Amino acid sequence: MPKPAAVTRKTAVRGSRTGRPIMALLDLLGRRWTLRIFWELRDGPLTSRALRTACDDASPTVMQARLSELREAGLVESTRRGTWAYYSVKPETLAGLAAALTP
Repeated sequence: MPKPAAVTRKTAVRGSRTGRPIMALLDLLGRRWTLRIFWELRDGPLTSRALRTACDDASPTVMQARLSELREAGLVESTRRGTWAYYSVKPETLAGLAAALTP
């Protein structure tokens, strides 16, 4: 599995002086609403509005920022169905996360 661009950057991230991929991943996962988004997408794709509702009406600005970051990192994908965009966790993401977090 190729390393997503946002997770392989070599610049410093919050809480670290290095840009090691694991530190970039932990920084992304530690941001507000990120883990909740993963939780809500566990059973399948959701629209942005359905995801906001599932996340207790989180701010649309914050939700879109997190979804953009997750898409950029290659952890979440967006597919169009008519006029709606559905977000889902990429199938290989959970296996990749488990492997990255295993000592």
